[in-house]
Amino acid sequence: MTAARPALELIGTSAPIEAVRRLVRRIGESPTRAVLVYGETGTGKGLVARMIHAQSPRSQREFIDINCGAIPGGLVESELFGHEKGAFTGAATRKTGLIEAANGGTVFLDEIRELDHVVQAKLLTLLDTQRFRRIGSVRSIEVDVRFIAATNRILFTEVREGRFRDDLYYRLQVVAVNLPPLRDRGEDCMVLTEHFLRELGERYRRRINGWAPAVEEVFRAYHWPGNVRELENLLERIVALEDDARIDVRHIPPRIMREVERGPSPTASSADPTPARVGAEDFHQATARFQRELVREALVRSDGSVGRAARRLGLSRHALRHQMSKLGVTRE
Repeated sequence: MTAARPALELIGTSAPIEAVRRLVRRIGESPTRAVLVYGETGTGKGLVARMIHAQSPRSQREFIDINCGAIPGGLVESELFGHEKGAFTGAATRKTGLIEAANGGTVFLDEIRELDHVVQAKLLTLLDTQRFRRIGSVRSIEVDVRFIAATNRILFTEVREGRFRDDLYYRLQVVAVNLPPLRDRGEDCMVLTEHFLRELGERYRRRINGWAPAVEEVFRAYHWPGNVRELENLLERIVALEDDARIDVRHIPPRIMREVERGPSPTASSADPTPARVGAEDFHQATARFQRELVREALVRSDGSVGRAARRLGLSRHALRHQMSKLGVTRE
């Protein structure tokens, strides 16, 4: 259980990150109770979740961060929803679940795709009714919680392959934030470098006088598969292990230098949008393509009826029309 920190910000001046800031502010102030955050590993999904919480009326209540992949499968339901004494072998006392503990606040479900279908179904019911039962209880408990779910995968692929419930996907997808990868953020790489060096200089009590021009060339050419986290970790390694007052190209690991010298990797085929291959394609383009496919399929199955398609997708008629306009989908 962790409390929201007062100073939370997305570092950068690029247009994509400015757009995310504006969206986060609007979501934080809105009453919506379910938010989905997409982004590659290291783009800052947890930071965005904390920002939404900090900019909301819930900011003085609990922010509970749950890594869905870090809890053993047999314990997930008990950790989230709690259990009654004697509900199963080893349940010697009543346990309050993390969701109940977050009442009035925010629950961040990192890597939500790791939840099994039983827990997904229980979470969907909770999202729809704001009520749940502890394991072994016959009494429903009402809670007021905002859920922020995050994933580094295209969830529609998980739905299509049967690993994620489609109804939960549609419920979460209504309000979504797509975090851009560092390679698509232009000047932000060097803005972040300056920010991290200032922080690291204070932490390690060292004066860091910027970087050599060649370092900037390498940083701009590198594709940063680990995104902002990879950049921060690299700079910390340099500050911790090197004695020079300025970052030099010789401090950069050979692995990165070799990749920069080889140039960009071949673009993945758009015909195979599996999670392993989406990296070379703009994340936002891939997400929009999947959303467009979903909307078109729903309209076809509903014989072009926007109302029926909206119900199929778990959206309001107005929300679906907005999505159709944004995605360029028409009733054919």
